[in-house]
Amino acid sequence: MIFTDPVQLIGATASPYTQKMLALLRYRRIPYTVSWAEPEQVCEALGIAPPKPALLPTFITQTDDGLSAVCDSTPIIRSLEEFRGDRSVLPVDPALAFLDYLIEDFADEWCTKYMFHYRWHYAPDADKAGTLLPLLRNTALAEDDLSRAKAFFTERQIGRLFVVGSNDITAPVIDKSYRRFLEAMEQHLARQAFILGNRPAAGDFALHGQLSQLVGFDPTPRAITHEISPRTVAWVDRNYDLSGLEASEDDWLALEDQPSSLRELLSEIGRVYAPAQLANAQALLRGDKQWSCEIDGALWEQRTFPYQAKCLRWTKTLYDNLEAKDATRVDRILEGTGVEAMLKDHRSSV
Repeated sequence: MIFTDPVQLIGATASPYTQKMLALLRYRRIPYTVSWAEPEQVCEALGIAPPKPALLPTFITQTDDGLSAVCDSTPIIRSLEEFRGDRSVLPVDPALAFLDYLIEDFADEWCTKYMFHYRWHYAPDADKAGTLLPLLRNTALAEDDLSRAKAFFTERQIGRLFVVGSNDITAPVIDKSYRRFLEAMEQHLARQAFILGNRPAAGDFALHGQLSQLVGFDPTPRAITHEISPRTVAWVDRNYDLSGLEASEDDWLALEDQPSSLRELLSEIGRVYAPAQLANAQALLRGDKQWSCEIDGALWEQRTFPYQAKCLRWTKTLYDNLEAKDATRVDRILEGTGVEAMLKDHRSSV
């Protein structure tokens, strides 16, 4: 993947993945330009096909045939490492890098459930989002146009809540998970500046992206976060621009030196994300369009996603590719967290 210079992307301020990548680009001191627009509009103006699906952020890259549009933040982060090698967000230690990947995946695929649920399940949040999302595209919208756009956005997004598994039955599960996650973050950030030490990794930026909305945009989770974890509020605010942070490889703590508070975060991954990933993968194997399982003592039901089955497979492949000594180190820190279930041999189910 070859990037333009400066790096060109299309995003939205209320997009957690846009905020993930912008914070990462600033930390890495990679020059960029961002268009606050729809990918289809920018791609049409450039004469190129938009990605399918056209998600935010979309990056414009160079190919032998001209410009191309791509999305999916995780592989883009890896390609940016090849584009610019300094100020890396990927630990050199393979065991630590695996944990970072696991945390990034959890943020992208489970923490986004927090964000989408709070934004559209609760009336005050949906009212705010419905008003602001159209205005973030065009502050000069006429009142009639704004009213129509608000109604369209709100109806569409509330209608999509089932996609992330949000409903009246699962709402308490999501809320309890978010509160436990915040408690784990509060304990952990009292001990070190970032998830794996005193230097940010990809997982930090993935968490920052989701939390940028939970802390800075949506009123219900913002109040919850301020109550439970003021350190998380401050962490998110600071993470927007880490361009002045000077970091060395030693600023990532060795796996064996990580504080016990990291296990609390890993335990939340094992408690909610692991069973969801396994149930989704098995449903895909059976050809089921929906799946259900027990998560945190409650029934969870949602649509089957091929992409999340790929995420599980990628996580398992990364684990399988670890050398034996590094896999043992990972096993030691994950023991008893519930994450181990994701790493067993699921070739028959993924």
